Amino acid sequence: MAYIRKLKTGWRAEVERKGVRKSQMFSTKAEAQLWAAAEETAIVKESRQAYPSKTLADAIDRYVSDVSVHKRGSHAEELRFAAIKREFPALCGKLIWQVTPSDIAEWRDTRRKLVSDSSVVREAAAFRNLFNVAADEWGWCGESPWRKVKLPPKGHARTRRTSPSELKRLLRHMGYVTGKAPETPQNEVAWAYLVAHHTALRAGEIRGLGRSTVDLVKRVITLNTHKTLEREGVRFVPFTRKAARVLSVLDAAAKVAGRDGYFTISDSSMDVLFRRVRDRLLIDGLHFHDSRADALTRLSKRMDVLRLSRVSGHRDLRQLSDAYYRATAAEIAASFD
Repeated sequence: MAYIRKLKTGWRAEVERKGVRKSQMFSTKAEAQLWAAAEETAIVKESRQAYPSKTLADAIDRYVSDVSVHKRGSHAEELRFAAIKREFPALCGKLIWQVTPSDIAEWRDTRRKLVSDSSVVREAAAFRNLFNVAADEWGWCGESPWRKVKLPPKGHARTRRTSPSELKRLLRHMGYVTGKAPETPQNEVAWAYLVAHHTALRAGEIRGLGRSTVDLVKRVITLNTHKTLEREGVRFVPFTRKAARVLSVLDAAAKVAGRDGYFTISDSSMDVLFRRVRDRLLIDGLHFHDSRADALTRLSKRMDVLRLSRVSGHRDLRQLSDAYYRATAAEIAASFD
């Protein structure tokens, strides 16, 4: 970046770019500005000659194999990057150090026409980190173009909840029978959704439940793997007696089958089967993850926010309130009486 300052003896031009600093005095401001622009161009040109001829597609491939592979959500991130390569071939064909803020802004605007702003923000997280890693660790480019690109706001928090009638229809259609252990993948989805409604666990956390991690006596679940493991470590989640009755059926079934895990279905199959049944029943706008908000909203009536955060795993109480507490104004008003 160039700085032009007026001094008693003339005009001082100072240039700071890519770790290189230069300065010089001039008699006029115009001369100082011309020199600064020329020096900036020379520094950038010299630094770019050191960058390897790697395209954005090359960077995506390396990021997926070296960085994404170590994340729990590696498969989803791999699919997201594959979509970028497929849908933006011209962008991915550019040398990574030649990608400009306008290129990124064009990607952002194109995606905003197809998906929600919140989805764009989520997609941008890994995409932006790719440039940071390529610059700081691989030396494939200089300053990230993302630093000059403004992302859209995340959007309003969801308010969707599952009504009792919707829950009943979903469970019945997926073959749920009270007290009868699941026998088919669709049965497992029904039980998983019911567990989510009682425990506020995420789908991936529910799939990992088993006899070794669920203590039905103390009513505590040990989560050795979860979304915020790196930040929080192992989580211990308390659950209600009603949840214990549901989990006890799954525990007994796993014991008879001679396995530890309560569920055998994969994350992708669980999501597909849930959406298939939801759409077949013409239930609009409901996500599996909304069950977590349902559970936390109900539990909020029985405990203070600090204890609720121990159940949900949130450190940021504002996020817990904004994203997962979905009591309506009418429900809150009724609680005053």
